[in-house]
Parts: sequence; C-alpha cells; structure tokens
Amino acid sequence: MSRFVDRVVIHVAAGEGGNGCASVHREKFKPLGGPDGGNGGKGGDVVLVVDSNVHTLLDFHFRPNASATNGKQGQGANRDGANGENLELRVPDGTVVLTEDGKVVADLVGEGTRMIAARGGRGGLGNAQLASRARKAPGFALLGEPGENGDFVLELKSVADVGLLGFPSAGKSSLISVLSEAKPKIADYPFTTLVPNLGVITAGATVFTMADVPGLIPGASEGKGLGLDFLRHIERCAVLVHVVDCATFEAGRDPLSDIDALEEELAKYTPSLGGDLSDRPRLVVLNKIDVPEARELAELVREDIEARGLQVLEISTATREGLRELTFALGAVVEEYRATKPKQESTRIVLRPTAVDDEGFTVHDDPETEGGFIVKGDRPERWIRQTDFSNDEAVGYLADRLARMGVEEVLVKRGAVPGAQVTIGDLVFDWEPTTPAGIAMTMTGRGTDLRLESNDRIGAHERKALKKARRLPGVYDEDDFEE
Repeated sequence: MSRFVDRVVIHVAAGEGGNGCASVHREKFKPLGGPDGGNGGKGGDVVLVVDSNVHTLLDFHFRPNASATNGKQGQGANRDGANGENLELRVPDGTVVLTEDGKVVADLVGEGTRMIAARGGRGGLGNAQLASRARKAPGFALLGEPGENGDFVLELKSVADVGLLGFPSAGKSSLISVLSEAKPKIADYPFTTLVPNLGVITAGATVFTMADVPGLIPGASEGKGLGLDFLRHIERCAVLVHVVDCATFEAGRDPLSDIDALEEELAKYTPSLGGDLSDRPRLVVLNKIDVPEARELAELVREDIEARGLQVLEISTATREGLRELTFALGAVVEEYRATKPKQESTRIVLRPTAVDDEGFTVHDDPETEGGFIVKGDRPERWIRQTDFSNDEAVGYLADRLARMGVEEVLVKRGAVPGAQVTIGDLVFDWEPTTPAGIAMTMTGRGTDLRLESNDRIGAHERKALKKARRLPGVYDEDDFEE
C-alpha cells in the first residue's frame, strides 16, 4: 500500500574535487620538457528538481542520504580529471526547503524548477596551470576542495487554488469526489482522510484545483488531531472554503461554533512561507441539506453568517443540489485572485559588486589565545584546503598568495610578533614575518622552498635575496627576485 509523506529530513553531500597532477613532460632528447600536469575534475552537485510525476516525499523517507560522485585526479600529458556526475533528486511541485532551525531556503514551485542543495568541490590545479615566469616548473599541484554537505528539511505544501476546511466527517472528501475525478476514501467515521486529496475542477472556461485537507479540531494549531501536520497544505490556496455539517448531532456543535473554532485555529497557525491566512477569501458551504433538519438549520444560520461578510452556499453532495452554483462561485473567486496576483517575472540575475575597500579577508584577535589572530575569508580558507602541506614548495606558494593578498601586512599592523599563533580555517601555525613571499625561484630543487630550509643550507646568493626581500614593505612580488 502506498504511503503519503509530506515532511522529511535529508542529508546531502556533494562530491569532492579531484587533486591536480604534478608532472613533467619527458621524451627522448627532451629530459625537461616543462610541466604538463592536468587539473582535477570538479565534484558533482546535489540538485533538487521539481517533477510533476512525483507526488510524495516517500523516497526520501526511506533513503534520506544522498551523495554525488567525486571528481577524478588530473594526469600527466595535460589530461584533466573527469568531473563528478551531478545527482538530481526529484521532488513534488510545492516542496519547501528549510534548514533544521526552520529558515526557508527555497520554495520550489513549477515543473523543472531547480535548486543546488550542495555544490561540488573545485578540482585542484595541475602544475601546468601553476607555471609562471618566476616558477617555471612547479613541483606541486593544488588539492581538490571538499564538497558542501548539510541537512535540509523538505516540506510538501500542496499547490491548489481552493482549500476545503472543516471538522471530521463534514463531507469534504465527498464534495471533492463529486466535483472532480478524485477518488478519496470516504467513510462515516472521524479522520477518514489521512492525507490531502487533490482534484481538478472545470467551471466554464476556468479550470482550478481543489485540496481536501484532513479534518481539523480545536487545538489543531497546537498539535492535536491531524491538523498541525496538514495545515501547511492550505498556505498556497487562493480561497478557503468552510465545509459545515448541518446534520451533525454532536453536543455543542452548530454551524456558527464550527466556523468560529476553525477560524481560531487558522489565526493561531503561522505559515512558514510568511504572512498569514486572515486575508484569504472565505466561502461557507452548508452541507447535507438533503436532510430536512439540516435544511432548516441552514436557512436559520444563513443570515448570521452573511452578516459576517461571508458568502454562503447550501449544497448536498448526496443529491448534487447546489453544486453547479458552488462551482461557478469558486471559479469567479479564483479568477479574481489570479487577476490581482502579480505576473511571474522572468529570471533576473542580481549582481552585488564587491566594495572597493573590501580586501577579501578580515583579521581578528583570537579570544582563546593571547597574542593570537584569526584570519577569515573565503579565498584564504580555500587556499588552505588546496595546499599539500607535505610539499615545501606548495607551502611556499601558499605564503606567496597570502602575502600578495596583504595578510602579512595586516598582521604586522595589528601588532603580530614572531611566533604569534595564527589560525586560517583548519590550519593553526606560528607566524614568521621573516618568511617573505616571492623568492621561490631561488629554490634548490622541485618540491622545496628556501624559506623553509635551515640557514646552513642557504648559499650566499640566496642569503642576498632573502635580505633584499626583508627590506621590501608589506607585499612582495615574485618578479623582484627573478634571475
């Protein structure tokens, strides 16, 4: 038996980027043909896609974990690694994506609407891409970045023009069954409807959809009965219809008290998409007038209900009395709502230029370490993830990048002293201002860096370059040390 699931928690993980390749072209009579390491492939994205053929979140209930594939590592001969394959997750129309703390991330409405839930990591550059006039044959490559991952809450909110509200056994399922081709379960006991039912209705030239929401009871907005789980399905409705059972014999029940109780629950409910339900048009349907006592009661309360500004229609789903008038009345309200609804604009790209004084990073005092600093910024933290710290030349390249960005200059201005603890992303190191950027071209071999060598291994030429570098203010340029 199929199940209807309209709320799930999923964990998504994008693919990791492939590592770049450090390779040197070799062939006969060309022992040093130059770097030819290819780039790593990009990790696959995890994408949510609206599919009109999907009507429930059941698949995610049984398989909540979704992972895209990783990018492949680059190879020699300038061969880039293959990109990871994107993973597309099909979701129903009307799915809302939220964070675990309830913040709305996206509202997916419309066939084909897409949202990238987790982006794949970038592939690392190979040494062919890292070659420059100063560093002609890099002995390192950049590592691939890890992909994004996280937990999301998926909630399905039915996309319907008309929402039927009422107490259990008020006749909502019967009404939608006689107005459309929907075949909901109908029985004479409370909470027969356990899932929302959707039907398509035609009123002249107007075609609209109707949702049958499980019966509400007082306290539904606080979790009683089934109402709290399904009130979300009326958030998108253009008009709300109170279906009132005029033939009930329950003590304390009458049409006016039923309407008041339901309106109170609607007022207490706070939609996750924002706004409230108080401004939605209302219609009142007095049902089961085929019963003589019910017809008399409907005629008795009709005037009081209309005095509240509500349109009232009397119907019988058993004899089909009043259904034609109800259909066209609903069609007119839906058409009026569609006419006042803003037209859907084409997709716009919002550009937010970086401020002219934005350095791309910030430096803060480390509250847990005396005299320590924390460097924050997308680029510095990404560079940390891309660096192979087992390779001295790669570490020197990282120092060059940070120095050119101005990180060392800002640390000096903030009073950093040699040996101060500096944190960038997951990396914690002791800062050494005597390690200038830009002298990597004086290295003694691939994969090494003079700035990381002991003093007894540095020759006179290299010492001269180091002294010259220390005299340069702030940011160093590799071209200053070119042979």
